[in-house]
Amino acid sequence: MSLSYNSTNEVSLVYSQILQVVLTGGLISKVIFVILMSMFFTYLNAIMFYTLCSKSVFKETPRYILFNHMLINDSIQLIVTALLYILILAYVKLVMAACVFIVFVLSTTFRNTPLNLALMSLERYVSVHYPLRHAEIATQKRMYMGIGIIWFLGLVHFIIDLLYVAVTNPKILTSQIFCTRDKFFVKQWQIDVYQAFNIFYFVSVSLIILFTYISILITARSVSSNKDSAVKAHKTIMLHLVQLGLCLTSFLYSFIEQAVAMAGNSSLFRDIRYLNYLFLLILPRCLSPLIYGLRDDVVRPLFIYYFRCATGKRKSAGNVH
Repeated sequence: MSLSYNSTNEVSLVYSQILQVVLTGGLISKVIFVILMSMFFTYLNAIMFYTLCSKSVFKETPRYILFNHMLINDSIQLIVTALLYILILAYVKLVMAACVFIVFVLSTTFRNTPLNLALMSLERYVSVHYPLRHAEIATQKRMYMGIGIIWFLGLVHFIIDLLYVAVTNPKILTSQIFCTRDKFFVKQWQIDVYQAFNIFYFVSVSLIILFTYISILITARSVSSNKDSAVKAHKTIMLHLVQLGLCLTSFLYSFIEQAVAMAGNSSLFRDIRYLNYLFLLILPRCLSPLIYGLRDDVVRPLFIYYFRCATGKRKSAGNVH
């Protein structure tokens, strides 16, 4: 077996040893904080999802279809991430088959987010540059087809690794392990492909969002008609860039975590992993209802109404356009 793979296993062992110290080191308050934070923003996502399902126009408008998909995807990510975080801190081993399901969901939903941002940016691009053909180009059917493609691209790499592991060592599916993504790397080429796929994946998504950002920015400064729509779209895509940057940084942090784990600095590792989990895994998923929902003049009054448990005066929402 390759030296690199042995190093990966060594890092996994160090992870387990350090995380066991975390649980007995008096850091339960931090764990409670991130779990409550995940639950709270999952609750906000649920209210926003209910708001978007309360009117048929939201279920028929392309940008709200994509926004709804983002809410569902991010909520699943928050719930499953919190579950795995608790299991790791509790030093619980899982049957490999159960770990497959958890890692499958985590890996897929994590990759779905940037792809969904790219599709949302393209939808805004069409809305600004081809307003008369927007309804023809960005149809409900195409939005759902796009969501299907997003899920396929998000899961295909993990499925390849899973099938390879199952074929080369079928007994591993019944073994008990500490559940992490690297348990599915049994050859060096898998790690190389994983890293290459990540680079290609984020470069492609970044180019799409940057292209739409610059194009809409130019349009917002040059056109006189429909300028307000272009300015709003420009600001939205700028927020897409911020979220994409946070997703990309989380990949970079994984390399930093490995380096610190191999160095044996348990205190620094615990701090980096906690900050990584809090700010780069949870926070970007928590921003969705705030960035896209509360900025929307149509959605905001309804969201506030339902957030107050449907009490008080229900304000009339504006027109969807």
